[in-house]
Amino acid sequence: MEKQSLPKKPRRLGESQFLRCADLIIPWLNAPELAAVSLTSKALSFISRSITLRRSLDAARSLESLPVPFLNAVDSKRYADFAYTPFQIPATSHPMRQRWGGGASDAPVSQFEMNVVGESMCGCECERCEEGYCQCLSLAADTKEIANECGSGCGCGSDCPNRVTQKGVLVRLKIVRDEKKGWCLCSDQLIKKDQFICEYAGELLTTDEARRRQTIYDKLRSTQQSFSSALLVIREHLPSGQACLRINIDATSIGNVARFINHSCDGGNLSTVLLRSSGALLPRLCFFAARDIAAGEELSFSYGDVRLTPGESTEKKLNCSCGSSCCFGTLPCENT
Repeated sequence: MEKQSLPKKPRRLGESQFLRCADLIIPWLNAPELAAVSLTSKALSFISRSITLRRSLDAARSLESLPVPFLNAVDSKRYADFAYTPFQIPATSHPMRQRWGGGASDAPVSQFEMNVVGESMCGCECERCEEGYCQCLSLAADTKEIANECGSGCGCGSDCPNRVTQKGVLVRLKIVRDEKKGWCLCSDQLIKKDQFICEYAGELLTTDEARRRQTIYDKLRSTQQSFSSALLVIREHLPSGQACLRINIDATSIGNVARFINHSCDGGNLSTVLLRSSGALLPRLCFFAARDIAAGEELSFSYGDVRLTPGESTEKKLNCSCGSSCCFGTLPCENT
């Protein structure tokens, strides 16, 4: 009698189809979704672990010239989950999905180029900008509080010496997990004094939207101990001194490596410069090395001097862990 073998149990059709296109779908998932998918099968668990590893190797998704890795010897968190933009972008009304960890070019720069805010086609007509001849450099010399660079409407090219901050991150950085502070941006090479580090990129908000989001963030922080926001308010004082231009940049959900720069009560090792490209409506906040910075050193700056008074609500107060000798014990905070 011929021995008959039992037929193998066929794999469910939905799972089979999903595995065939998993490399196209899974890199678009956020961290909670990725964790949930990894529990469904061994094959998807392997794919999810590979994506998690690739995400931890470069927070910038190949959108910067150099990779910016996550390093964590404190807990099991491999990376911070957020969408990356090298530039300021308009506020979004819905969460942005971004391919990350799928290999090759996860998020092409072209998807952000159309979103750069405040650029108009005007500027100098120089072939090569030199001080005394370039109108952009002349404007920079006349402005005390705001530096100036050539912009998209200028005749000079990308190699112009007056476009220092427009090439993105050109120094080696790493994002390191700290037991008290959470994620910290650190140097991964010697950085010389006055060298450009990065700009503070994120969503540009109206003041009403900034206040609405801050209220949400305060509530999230009260219920989720690990939550931290990255909403920065900049006030540019006008020459008259009687008014100021307020700029709200939110890097909580969409931002760049600058969202990981922590506060230091002693002013830190970074200097901040408001910098406007010729033809741009709004300036950008750029970070430069205030002194020589050693490899492995954490990057920090002062978030401001305003702090809640003892009579104000304690719900908004955040403990400061900068560790400097002049630490106030609480982070700068004011009503948004």
